[in-house]
Amino acid sequence: MKIVVRGRRAAVKGVYVLVILVSKNISVKVGGLKGFTLNSGFYAYVGSAQKCLERRLMRHFRKADKKRFWHIDYLLAMDCVSVMKVFYKEAGKQEECETAQYFGTVGFPVSGFGCSDCKCESHLFRFESLKPLEDVCIKLGFKPFSPS
Repeated sequence: MKIVVRGRRAAVKGVYVLVILVSKNISVKVGGLKGFTLNSGFYAYVGSAQKCLERRLMRHFRKADKKRFWHIDYLLAMDCVSVMKVFYKEAGKQEECETAQYFGTVGFPVSGFGCSDCKCESHLFRFESLKPLEDVCIKLGFKPFSPS
């Protein structure tokens, strides 16, 4: 996703879904907060970027040399965790929580994860398999992102 306006790359804001594989059961400690226990499987993390969506997405692909700031940074830093796919769409901040609320009706929320700045139950959801997770993203109008 490179958006060019008048010869310059444009900073697009939007909402994204990280499709994550956790390859074994883990416990994730997030800063000074409680730990989260995750079973192996597929997860969807819903986030947003209000300045530059592409830069935020590329940040999530980096394992090293990254300051841990958001809950998702602590999870993605683990060796047994990988981002398999990313979906995105141009949208305002409010759609992040609307998307997370919908995911809560079709996936299994990890209560308290990624939602310290809103009233959502979670922004991380476990799915039994990959296809239903991808189907939800497409249904909600998200497009696949591929790093370039």
